Amino acid sequence: MGRWPGALAHRGFRQLSLALVLSSFGDWLGFLATTALASQLVQGFNAKSWAIGGVLTFRLLPAVLLAPLVGVVADRVDRRLVMVVSDVLRFGLFLSMPLVGSVGWLIVATALVEVLSLLWIPAKEASVPHLAGDQLQSANQISLFATYGTAPIAAVVFGVLGVLSVRTGEPAAHIALFIDAGTFLFAAVQVFRIKDIPSRATVSPSLEEPPTLVESVREGLRFARSSDLVRGVLVGMLGAMGATGVVVGNGKLFTETVLDGGEAAFALLFGSVFVGIALGVAFGPRAVHGVSRHRALGPAIFVAGGCLVFMSVVPVLALVTFATAVLGWFAGLAYVLGLTLLGSEVEDAVRGRTFGLVNSLMRISLLLAVAVGAALAHLIGVHRIGEIDVNGVSVTLLLGGLLALTVGMLSFRILDDRPGVPLRRDLVALVRRRRASRSARPGLFVVFEGGEGAGKSTQARRLAAVLEAAGHDVVVTREPGATPVGAKIRTLLLDPATTLSPRGEALLYAADRAQHVASVVRPALERGAVVISDRYVDSSLAYQGAGRSLPQQEVAQLSHWATDGLVPDVTLLLDIDPAIGLARATGSPDRIEQESLAFHQTVRQRFLELAAAEPDRYLVVAAGLSPDAVHAAVVARVLPVAPTPRLVRT
Repeated sequence: MGRWPGALAHRGFRQLSLALVLSSFGDWLGFLATTALASQLVQGFNAKSWAIGGVLTFRLLPAVLLAPLVGVVADRVDRRLVMVVSDVLRFGLFLSMPLVGSVGWLIVATALVEVLSLLWIPAKEASVPHLAGDQLQSANQISLFATYGTAPIAAVVFGVLGVLSVRTGEPAAHIALFIDAGTFLFAAVQVFRIKDIPSRATVSPSLEEPPTLVESVREGLRFARSSDLVRGVLVGMLGAMGATGVVVGNGKLFTETVLDGGEAAFALLFGSVFVGIALGVAFGPRAVHGVSRHRALGPAIFVAGGCLVFMSVVPVLALVTFATAVLGWFAGLAYVLGLTLLGSEVEDAVRGRTFGLVNSLMRISLLLAVAVGAALAHLIGVHRIGEIDVNGVSVTLLLGGLLALTVGMLSFRILDDRPGVPLRRDLVALVRRRRASRSARPGLFVVFEGGEGAGKSTQARRLAAVLEAAGHDVVVTREPGATPVGAKIRTLLLDPATTLSPRGEALLYAADRAQHVASVVRPALERGAVVISDRYVDSSLAYQGAGRSLPQQEVAQLSHWATDGLVPDVTLLLDIDPAIGLARATGSPDRIEQESLAFHQTVRQRFLELAAAEPDRYLVVAAGLSPDAVHAAVVARVLPVAPTPRLVRT
């Protein structure tokens, strides 16, 4: 097992991951191939727009109609059987598409493939916890990578097939669909070999019928009307999904009629948007770190809309490809910003219905963007007005871009948490912080986070010893209580006899942190030292934000103000089950340790969410490992980024 990292150490999960890679690659390749085949089976601009629009519409329609219901199948039918049968049937459907060669059958088969995909996904999701053991977070990361990371690969493969088809005379769509069918057959064999998937849910499913899409949307809208946050996020995320849908829905026709390109150009455009989305999700939040998420969401949609406008008026393949990637980047950024805002600031009691509303409306938005975009392109058609050639696809992209620009401004106005402060001030401050972080801070700021009994103090001391032995100037500190003022605050905060309101507690932690940064952390960093702190800002987000149910954004803004925006270079989360961590504690429990187990479990979950949102800064280490194993992981993360030692030992 040691040869494989994380969840891949479990053989059953490795087998399922391979099946997921094959199925995801097949889905993306099938999307490209069916769109291209629809264009090949008919002649004329109008016929092509209707055929492509029909295929894409019926690919999305089952998700809108059946998504609230298909999860029941995963609980009531043998999950392995569902996945195997779904893959075998998808093999047959994809194989039939080029053989039948009919637009009608292509549309029907595409809809059936999507229904089978909707059955396959919840059966897979329900099986993952049983196959991944205690590595569920690792399993989710691998699953996301397998799902979305195969889209650019499929685009490259389809582009290569497009080039080869010119020489062989065999349509690229036909070859791609045959390959596609093969991937699902191999995936079916792979899943059939997994013996550890439970046949169905271990508890009896509720007899209550799941809500319909209409009921889910209606319930969510009732809540959204009472929340500016949800309204603003909905507007922004639907705008991002709509902008992406306009590109995806009109991509084939755009490359064919405007860019005069073939399958290779379509694959390039398709791959660019998904590469952009992946990069935006992965690196976008880090790029705007320090800017309020409320203020960043709307501008991200605005830039995506600007890219659509640019694509519509500058029909040059190289420039369009670049604009598509940028559009994807900002759409991905908007997506992750919106989900983070909802996950961190919507109360748990209504979080489920909120996400249900968002997911349902995003499906509808994507469907409308594809269907309406294709219909609009058809209605406008291709004709000449004076010296200007008018193409319905370009006009559709232009209108979609203008709509996204409007949506971005509207979302910004709804969500703006600093009314009256120009956005340019935040952008200037962001640039200045980045320059300062590169030039004026020669030291390294390392923070240990985690729940009670995780071993943060012990690991901080051991890391300091290694760094000192290597010649580094090291400062080990903690929160609260690292300064004379902080020591008095710490006494108040941890005394079991002290009674504090949640906001009072948050303010005391912020006061301690302000003094700590000003008198200990910044001076040490400016002289080039490695500062190792036991707790920092993220503890407030976890304990006061999540544990005390204070608004996350308010807690974050308070800490940002107290620290003047100082962010750690590396955050080491020592993750431990709260029941085990609290049992490790010695002596009388302090005021925080006396909190309920449910409180500490909420804190732990928030730490894990923070780590997932910033994987470049965070390293999550299982604190249940031996102290030596934890120490080795910590040292391996910190030493490569430590500054050049300034102390010379003699």
